[in-house]
Amino acid sequence: MPVVVVTDSSSRLPRSVTENYGIRQVPLHITVDDKDYREGVDDIPADIVTTPGVTTSGANPNDLSEHFDAALEASEGAGVVAVHMSRRLSGTWSSARLAAEKFSGQVRVVDSRSVGLAVGFTAIAAAQAAADGADRDRVYESAIRQAATVDSLLCVQQLDNLRASGRISAAGKLFGSALSIKPILHMVDGTLTLKERHRTFSKALDKMVDAAADSAGGRAVTVGIQHCQSPDVAEELRAAVHAKLRVVTSELIVDLGPILGTHVGPGAVGVVLAAHLDPIEGLEEH
Repeated sequence: MPVVVVTDSSSRLPRSVTENYGIRQVPLHITVDDKDYREGVDDIPADIVTTPGVTTSGANPNDLSEHFDAALEASEGAGVVAVHMSRRLSGTWSSARLAAEKFSGQVRVVDSRSVGLAVGFTAIAAAQAAADGADRDRVYESAIRQAATVDSLLCVQQLDNLRASGRISAAGKLFGSALSIKPILHMVDGTLTLKERHRTFSKALDKMVDAAADSAGGRAVTVGIQHCQSPDVAEELRAAVHAKLRVVTSELIVDLGPILGTHVGPGAVGVVLAAHLDPIEGLEEH
């Protein structure tokens, strides 16, 4: 059996893709009014992203250990590669490292240095290598290479959720202005940073499309569009990005879900580009 890839629900991979590659997703947690929900498992209210007092948390070592154990058994000894969101944004990576210690090197843990579909694309890179017969170490190296090169951009409609989350660098610069700004955020070394800011959301979207085209640089790329409860804007963004790129290997649109949506707020949309993926199998028409 091939190496089995494990990730967390922040990866936002559609079920059709995870089932095709045998990728296992560990749920993250969101809590409101003392009720704990598991992302991707429990039925979570859609309005939770705007509900005051919501908290989020990563997967704990016990949960991860159980998933690693099952994945290792499924691999029939080939091993496990676990791809998780940036250690600078969540404790899941640290918990995964702790959980992996009991498996005597059979589980290798990757810091994707990102969040959302960038995590998902890194997991897919690992799963594609595993499907090609790579051993555990080469699957791990494929994930590390993808994590180092994937590019992720995000525009947010309003700043309240970001301000409350505390998960952006240079916060003083971003929030110190009295102007109603629309920022473009960029994942840099595992942290959300401010790339640009604009007076209108439409201007920010146009600039993000240009930035995506510059990042692609004429290469064949896999395109991911992610959004928080804004499917129509996401489709418009997909079309605009597609028109600017020379070769698109695969493309998909996903909702950011309740965990990430709580931190970026309704209306946020983003672009993720990966240049080292084979065409993604298992995609359904968007």
